[in-house]
Amino acid sequence: MEEITDGLNSVSIDNDSQKKNRIQVSNTKKPLFFYVNLAKRYMQQHNEVELSALGMAIATVVSVAEILKNNGLAVEKRIMTSTVEIKDDSRGRPVQKAKIEIVLGKSAKFDELMAAAQAEKEAQSGDAEN
Repeated sequence: MEEITDGLNSVSIDNDSQKKNRIQVSNTKKPLFFYVNLAKRYMQQHNEVELSALGMAIATVVSVAEILKNNGLAVEKRIMTSTVEIKDDSRGRPVQKAKIEIVLGKSAKFDELMAAAQAEKEAQSGDAEN
């Protein structure tokens, strides 16, 4: 019995580790660059990030991915689209929603670009103090 419990614990730990680099973008009032900066942080920690969205939030995910790619920070690894069924409480019946998942990895210049951006930020804060 103990072996089964140990096996189940290791499975749940594995599932958690897969989710740590996922950003689920919602259609809230969070600014676009909130997600861009969060994705940069996740790539620093995990070397890749998975951006995920449903419905109207898909445009935000695509914009975040394109900003990171155009700035030379990320490379596209995988794009998956699907349709998911979600229960709509107001109508009382299931609704089909489009879903996208974009996996981005660090570019070859990621660390170099992030270090340069950090140095520039520190130089600007140093100028403000003088």
